[in-house]
Amino acid sequence: MWAIIGWLVAIWLVLTVVGAVVKGLFWLAVVGGVLLAGTAAYGAIKSRR
Repeated sequence: MWAIIGWLVAIWLVLTVVGAVVKGLFWLAVVGGVLLAGTAAYGAIKSRR
């Protein structure tokens, strides 16, 4: 389970960086940031159980 969450966080981080670097893909940075925050929150909630 942690491996999946780790991979998702890495993918969302890459999408966020690519979206921030490429001017026309700012929306990709926003989507990547939202997904990164959601995955991190899910991982934090799951770890408390």
